[in-house]
Amino acid sequence: MEGVQLLLGPLNVGGVLTLASFQDDYRYGKGAGTRTNSLAVGLQQLGAFVACFLAWPLTDKLGRKKALMLSAAVFVIGAIIQTINTHSLVAFYIARVVAGLGLGAATVVVPMFNSEMMPKEMRGQVGSFFQWFYTFGIFVSYFVDYGVAKGISTSHSSQWQIPIGLQIVPAAFLGLGMLTLPESTRWLTKKGRHDEAWESLKWIRADNSQATIDEMEEIRVGVEIETRATEGFHFKELLQRDNFKRVLAAFAVFTAQQATGATAFAYFGPQYFKLIVGSGDRSLLVTAIFGAVKVVACGTFVLGFSERLSRRQVLIGGAIFMSACQVTTAAVVKSFPAPAEQQATVSPPAIATIALIYLFVIAYNFSWGPMPWPYVSEIFPARIREPGVAIGVASQWLWNFVFSLTTPYMIASLGWGTFLVWGIFDLVIAIFTFFLLKETRGLSLEHIAHSKFRANSSSAESVKQGGSD
Repeated sequence: MEGVQLLLGPLNVGGVLTLASFQDDYRYGKGAGTRTNSLAVGLQQLGAFVACFLAWPLTDKLGRKKALMLSAAVFVIGAIIQTINTHSLVAFYIARVVAGLGLGAATVVVPMFNSEMMPKEMRGQVGSFFQWFYTFGIFVSYFVDYGVAKGISTSHSSQWQIPIGLQIVPAAFLGLGMLTLPESTRWLTKKGRHDEAWESLKWIRADNSQATIDEMEEIRVGVEIETRATEGFHFKELLQRDNFKRVLAAFAVFTAQQATGATAFAYFGPQYFKLIVGSGDRSLLVTAIFGAVKVVACGTFVLGFSERLSRRQVLIGGAIFMSACQVTTAAVVKSFPAPAEQQATVSPPAIATIALIYLFVIAYNFSWGPMPWPYVSEIFPARIREPGVAIGVASQWLWNFVFSLTTPYMIASLGWGTFLVWGIFDLVIAIFTFFLLKETRGLSLEHIAHSKFRANSSSAESVKQGGSD
């Protein structure tokens, strides 16, 4: 399910917008290209941001299953309108917002459903797949864009309709696939529907042994404790000193994730690589390889290193390395600008620059790509966990929208300076992490919840402090 949900959203519309067939059908010239790039990508992120706040009460009222089916249906409606050749950019923009509403709601509900249905032994690993499948979805979209650019004439609308329309397939698969799954055991228990909850757990575990009976009892006790812990909650509690520091940290972590520049590369890879290899479809091929590097790097980290490395040190080291890559890239692109027209071969400086960007994205997928998701879910006590995580996820979509909207203008006006801006941001992120973030690896959720939220050098140090905080 994780992969299905994440394949429905990250269509690389930035690549579609470079296709001549799309520009011809929607009748905008080169002068309007920057604005079209900005709005077409950014408006979907805006819809997703709004949906974060709608999804929380919706999933509590309807349940995880119905909320996911509704999210998928809304996304499909938006994708269908995008695929129809309306010749109207306004209609396309509205469809992007509609699709964003479905996407944003799904990104809230899918992790919730997975965490509530997975055995505790698998919960962490399944949760870590979130970023990996996101990168896989983008990787697929890159090669689809490259394939239609090479294989379909620019005179055919199908050149852009195929990659846009393919969004419908995994979204429909998610919505219809939910018909085969039971409702969340934990949600049913919370609503007092204990017989249905037991049937749900039996189905998902394919077992009704004493171990499953014990797990059901553990879920009931856990839901009761959580209900008592959150009873009488008021949002003003989020402003209390230690709670506010945690909420601010969640907001800042996802802000930093977007400010690394990696999301901008994901959405506008072809536009970035044109600064290096020039015009032509070569930028799409280089972007497709970029997507493959992302998938391999993120998968290697999730499967082999996610629970072996210090969260805080990984975030600091990753930001420093990314800063070095971006600043060096800016220097090379400034000294050796791309040719106006595509050349027969790629120059050595361009090859070096591409390698630097690939190293940058490897560092991102070993740090700020996957790590914010488990980190933010760990730092809140049960009483404020749901609103705290919701604020963090909303921050992710808010800054996704901001940088999606502004990146085309940065590329058009700053050129090589865009890389320098991201490099400076990455350096600031490293400093912020060093001074403000607390280590959480190796600590129980109870220890994290009952200790003061302050930066420290290692998880071992936190363990030594114990309850003295």
